[in-house]
Amino acid sequence: MNAGDTAEAGTTGATTAAQLGERFFRYGPYGLLGLGTAVSVVTADLIMSRSDVYATAVLVPVALVLQLWWGRVRPSVPPKARASQFYFVARLLLAVALTWCNSFFSMFAVLGYFDAGRLLPHRAVRAGLLATAVIMAGSQCGSGLPPASLMNWIAFGILLALHSTLTMVFAQIGDREADHARTQADTIAELESANARLEQALAENAGLHAQLLVQAREAGVADERRRLAAEIHDTLAQGLTGIIAQLQVVTSVADTDPALARQHLDRAAALARHSLGEARRSVHDLVPAALEHDDLPGALKKTVTGWGERHGVRAEFTVTGTVEPVHDEIAATLLRIAEEALANAGRHAGASRVGITLSFMGDELTLDVRDDGCGFDPAALPPYSGKGGFGLGGMRARAERIAGTVEVETEPGRGTAVCARVPLVQDSR
Repeated sequence: MNAGDTAEAGTTGATTAAQLGERFFRYGPYGLLGLGTAVSVVTADLIMSRSDVYATAVLVPVALVLQLWWGRVRPSVPPKARASQFYFVARLLLAVALTWCNSFFSMFAVLGYFDAGRLLPHRAVRAGLLATAVIMAGSQCGSGLPPASLMNWIAFGILLALHSTLTMVFAQIGDREADHARTQADTIAELESANARLEQALAENAGLHAQLLVQAREAGVADERRRLAAEIHDTLAQGLTGIIAQLQVVTSVADTDPALARQHLDRAAALARHSLGEARRSVHDLVPAALEHDDLPGALKKTVTGWGERHGVRAEFTVTGTVEPVHDEIAATLLRIAEEALANAGRHAGASRVGITLSFMGDELTLDVRDDGCGFDPAALPPYSGKGGFGLGGMRARAERIAGTVEVETEPGRGTAVCARVPLVQDSR
């Protein structure tokens, strides 16, 4: 038998017991009254006087009418209402009178033991039980009510004490069961209230979760837009800037030095092809083209060399530490930071020498970009707003996305040093 069958069996058993109790309280009084009447008829010649017989002939129909009335009104009467109290007291008085006439009617009086707690208010239950105990002791003392001799009175006292003790014990047990039932009811009510609060909290959490998902989605869209804007700036915008610079040189030297003009035209064309490749690559996976065929040190070296040739600036690249394979996101971030730092040096610094150092330092990767240009006052820079250029603020934003930092050391006339520190996350491939 599984747990479900056990629970179902327990529920069925409880239901059957309740149904049996209900049947007893509905039909039991008729049966006990009829049994007491039958035994009294048989024993009438032995223990009943003629007046007792006449009284019994009147009292039994009255008791039957009382039971019929109670059977009719009982379903609509609330528990322990005045009607139920009246029924208990009236039946108790009839039981006293009948037992006075014939002790065997005590079997009708015994009903008081069973339904005093159902019919009477809590403060009157013990009184009803004691009254029933008096009837039962009188019927068992040997002479009926009232006791006829001293010995009958002694027996009555002993039996009354016994019945009273038993009724008080059972009353105490009933009180404990009632308290236990009330405690269970209160516990169930508290659990239902807690379940209702829990359901409400779950509903609120579901709403908050949905709201957080919307906010996270919006934040992800905004972050992706900023990343795409930075990517376009680092590729297409810088490439177009270089092309414009080369074409401006061609314009200025076309008449005086055709060979130099041709050289700058070739550089402009190379930049255009490179920018076109970056645009196509950005559409696919946004991984820098320089990293498609080279590792980070190789891509940085080519970037530094090409930048130096385009700007006519002495540019040196150095690697320190033990070179290790770097995760694509880390490599792409450092390469973009280097490109932005070089672009800033080319546009603003007026430097004659630039040095880039990539340092493998255990669990950290450091990129240093230094130039001997004019420098600037960091305090004079406007705060990074994400709009317009992607200078120092853009570099810092890139580093922060991978838990890194970017620091700048500069002052007017003393050059600029940009240091990017990021975690060294190795490529798992």
